[in-house]
Amino acid sequence: MCKLSWKHKRGQLILKKSITFTKTRRPLELLDFSEIRIIDIVDVVLVAAFMYYLYKLVKGTVAINIFVGIVIIYGIWRLTVLMDMLLLSKILGGFLGVGMVALVVVFQQEIRKFLLMIGSTNFSARKRMLKKLNLLTDTESATNISAIVSACIRMGKANTGALIVIKRNNNLEFVKNSGDTMQAGVNQPIIESIFYKNSPLHDGAMLIEDNMITATRVILPVSNDKNIPLRFGLRHRAALGITEKTDAVCLVVSEENGQISYLKEGDFVLFDGTDELKAQLEKDLTF
Repeated sequence: MCKLSWKHKRGQLILKKSITFTKTRRPLELLDFSEIRIIDIVDVVLVAAFMYYLYKLVKGTVAINIFVGIVIIYGIWRLTVLMDMLLLSKILGGFLGVGMVALVVVFQQEIRKFLLMIGSTNFSARKRMLKKLNLLTDTESATNISAIVSACIRMGKANTGALIVIKRNNNLEFVKNSGDTMQAGVNQPIIESIFYKNSPLHDGAMLIEDNMITATRVILPVSNDKNIPLRFGLRHRAALGITEKTDAVCLVVSEENGQISYLKEGDFVLFDGTDELKAQLEKDLTF
């Protein structure tokens, strides 16, 4: 770098020219891994976990297209800021600022599901970590899973429709109040009699909490997912709706073909045979 300066000597101004050399750092030298802190690693891990949960939330839904569009607009905005395109950057910046409020409205159900997923997953993860450290012993599920599955099998053979909701961590009072209160222990004959076609209690869902049938004729929120196959009726949509909004699990017996479906976290869980279904239920209901 060339530098010009004036120097006063014996009543005269002398122009002095000096040349200094500055060392430019190469791009690879900017990546000094010795300056990486532990908190930086934690930061990257948390961002990766957040992106994973976000992807899991919107995967397979229309929201993924909206999310990609938002990312593209944000990328264009950052590019206009770097290129000093003042007018366009201000327009896009204002759009993104106002758009945050609109996103809360548009993604209301997804945000609710996201927060529920984080809360429920963290609760289960803590228990799994304690079990790995042998600080918490495995306990069998208090729910009579054999009686529930056996009743579903018999109802499936008779083409009797059924919808059973089994509570896990989240409170289900907001749907429990829509049905008829009951306090009966879980057993196969009672479940079959409730869903018998001529029974006044067969409409709606059955709610099971702590191995007790606590409500019947429960009205559940219906899922608005457009990707649900047409062969699934209102029972399956209701099961998807309650598992999207809570961490409860559902068993559905189809009235048309007698097929048993198991739903969790807003999705169908595949299983091969009743033994695998019982094992899956035992795993999901063990605390």
